[in-house]
Amino acid sequence: MLARGKTDIARCWTYVRDDRPFAGPAPPAAVFHYSRDRRGEHPTTHLQGWAGVLQADAYSGYAAQRQPAPVLEAACWALEAVQRIDALFEIECAITGQGADQHDGRICLTNNAAERALRGIALGRKSWLFAGSDRGGERAAFMYSLIVTAKLNDIDPQAWLADVLARIAEHPARQIDELLPWNWRAITPVRDVAA
Repeated sequence: MLARGKTDIARCWTYVRDDRPFAGPAPPAAVFHYSRDRRGEHPTTHLQGWAGVLQADAYSGYAAQRQPAPVLEAACWALEAVQRIDALFEIECAITGQGADQHDGRICLTNNAAERALRGIALGRKSWLFAGSDRGGERAAFMYSLIVTAKLNDIDPQAWLADVLARIAEHPARQIDELLPWNWRAITPVRDVAA
């Protein structure tokens, strides 16, 4: 972050839902949030009103006990030596997709989905070193949300954004869900057969 002639470290938080490994019903999506610091109040605000299992690194800022229900943290094992947990990954492969009444095959051993989502930021640092302002950081987080969600749904982000921006003014508001990456279908131009 550029801050009055100097640089300051800012943060980009990502939350990823990807149920594809266990054939879950929810479409994949990613949401990015920007903040000037790494205080625990940020994930608390981001996750306000949400309850469930949060797979994350060992950051202590994720508030476990809160309303409406606690956030249950599933630790990320990617920080440990993979050689020591190969047997656990084999078990994970065997139970993937099983319900919570058995081994709960919905929970992965890592938070690699979020790490992969952040990869674009890490790779792009050389091209765009800074967000010029807090508002710029927030806008970048918004754009990352759109781009990464499109990629998670095997959609070319540039083609999707170009198509949606071209169609959105004429698209019925009550059918806006049709333009979301997991529902989107590009309009193929109709060719005149008689020509």
